[in-house]
Amino acid sequence: MKISVVVPAFNEEKLITESLRHINAAREAIAESGWESELIVCDNNSTDRTAELAREAGATVVFEAINQIGRARNTGAAAAQGDWLVFVDADSHPDATLLGALADRIESGRWIGGGCRVAMDRPLRWRWRAWVHAWNLISRWMKLAAGSFLACDASAFREVGGFDDRFFAGEEVDLSIRLKKVGRKRGRRFFILKEVLTTSSRKVNLYSGREILGLLTRIVRLGPTGFQTNRDACGFWYDGRR
Repeated sequence: MKISVVVPAFNEEKLITESLRHINAAREAIAESGWESELIVCDNNSTDRTAELAREAGATVVFEAINQIGRARNTGAAAAQGDWLVFVDADSHPDATLLGALADRIESGRWIGGGCRVAMDRPLRWRWRAWVHAWNLISRWMKLAAGSFLACDASAFREVGGFDDRFFAGEEVDLSIRLKKVGRKRGRRFFILKEVLTTSSRKVNLYSGREILGLLTRIVRLGPTGFQTNRDACGFWYDGRR
């Protein structure tokens, strides 16, 4: 068994070294299972030292010229040789407990893919805590993975065609739904681990309440698919704030 950890990264020089340090430490849980692992970073047309720092951390670096999260994940996956793919965002810190729990699920052979609960790396105001709590409830109830941590059988990923490159946001939810369909055909399920991924709270600090409200308004006005396929509407992910 081989696990490929795929990290999409655009101008992440401030955070990627620490994130890859956590990922490399967490990969020890995979080694303890007697399995191999690899770390792939997709440089999504960065203009800073992201690629250089990733190489220094021991990652295999591939390049995707079109600045789009789903495309970057797909390009990283295309270079992967693992039996399972684990997509982790460049501002997130999986630990050995999380990857150990993932290894247990993989070893059972009963699962097609899954995600985990998420937590922010800094204390949040009550409204943001409520937001994260609500997402974790929805995620576990509907079995939808957050983009910051999504794992799946590599053959199932390729069967469904990977992330839909029409989408500039929410592509992880779409992939979760399509993987669950393949899982039902194969008699395998989609999980959300109780273990927690720590991810960056920087968006809370970089965007005002008014801007977040504007984002929600655009989602309602355009509808989910209209929003997801409109790059201009998805500036929250693409405007370059770091």
